[in-house]
Amino acid sequence: MLRTIAVIAIPDMAPFEFGVLAEVFGIDRSEHGGPTFDFHVVTADPGVVPMKNNLGLVVSEGLEYAADADLVAVPAFGSAQTDIDPRIVETLRAAERRGAWVLSVCSGAFALGAAGLLDGRRSTTHWMHAESLARAFPGTDVDPDVLFVEDDRVITGAGTAAGIDACLHLVRTELGAAAANVIARRMVVPPQRDGGQAQFIQAPPEHERVSSLAAVTSWMVENLAEDQPVSVLARRALMSERTFARRFRAELGATPAAWLTRQRLIRAQHLLEQTDLGLERIAEESGFGSASVMRHHFVRTLKTTPNAYRRAFSCVDDDSLLTV
Repeated sequence: MLRTIAVIAIPDMAPFEFGVLAEVFGIDRSEHGGPTFDFHVVTADPGVVPMKNNLGLVVSEGLEYAADADLVAVPAFGSAQTDIDPRIVETLRAAERRGAWVLSVCSGAFALGAAGLLDGRRSTTHWMHAESLARAFPGTDVDPDVLFVEDDRVITGAGTAAGIDACLHLVRTELGAAAANVIARRMVVPPQRDGGQAQFIQAPPEHERVSSLAAVTSWMVENLAEDQPVSVLARRALMSERTFARRFRAELGATPAAWLTRQRLIRAQHLLEQTDLGLERIAEESGFGSASVMRHHFVRTLKTTPNAYRRAFSCVDDDSLLTV
């Protein structure tokens, strides 16, 4: 269970990326039904830790406070530094050895690399640092096109705001979609985004842009139980099928079918957590059509079954759950 969080403050760390970790894990949201964490900011030498933009952060707790943390996180710092304080390196290694989660935001991945935590794992970082990370740590497979990577309890987030996606993914994995949704709602961000950094590296030419696909995607989410072939969606967007498919992928980072499946999974997760509906009914309302099809997508994407997900995250008394 995700309870104790330790964020390592490293000299020259970035205020925004540090703020992402503090915002997700450092605020008591129990009033709104959200989680509360035992949140600590730790550093190798307690005192004033210099930050970017001539800022400073007073940190009173040493690295020993990370010894029992369920999550040890590293915000962005420096410019892709690889010379990391050996005390921080050992703290990260100890966290991995005891099975804790380890998470980095943006260039914080370089600290994980210095600790050897990326060897044999996939990883990511800000697209501007991806080549440097791959050169510095050839034992990792760097994917520059995703928002975050989870590989055996080590999570690396891409640039800046993608750290929010990485943190919410961890909350969702450990505490369920409802907990992640409460945090996302308070932060006024989407609880789950599809796509990746490729969207932000190079925008399409001006004449190929559309102002938004919001009207179409809103209709898709509001009508999950309906069949939604590209031909139907393209007509709603007043485009040819080919143009619609290309622009949808460019703007949302996924094909219409893949994006729709993700929305159906999110809807099914919500119903499993918040209602006592049977699996067949949930499959119908979320657009999967049958419990067996829904189970297939749960296993393939979430690595669990709908029943197992419900047992882990249901907010309804077990005695009231309906069986199929």
